[in-house]
Amino acid sequence: MVVADDDESMRVLCRVNLELDGYRVAEAASASELEMVLQGGDVAAVLLDVQLGGDDGVALARKLRAERPEVGIAFLTGSAEGRADETARELSVELIGKPFNLEVLSETVARLARH
Repeated sequence: MVVADDDESMRVLCRVNLELDGYRVAEAASASELEMVLQGGDVAAVLLDVQLGGDDGVALARKLRAERPEVGIAFLTGSAEGRADETARELSVELIGKPFNLEVLSETVARLARH
């Protein structure tokens, strides 16, 4: 499991709670960090910020889906409308709207892990 978000507090919040749910979680603050983590091992799911700093999370999701279709993906987004919503439907990507409660995070990740 990877949490890719440029907001350190969001990464830590997700990581700590998902570790409590029993997942091994890596963090990435940028597209390049995400790529390094993905190269480093078996990843079942990625929580991906739509606005990953200067990187385009939607484009990253398209690339990830094309290269590793077995990986479950969820967008972390402040807005479920527009491009992220369209891409989520197109690529079968889950949406986790910010702010979210921890139950939503846990339920979404459980679905991704079964993907």
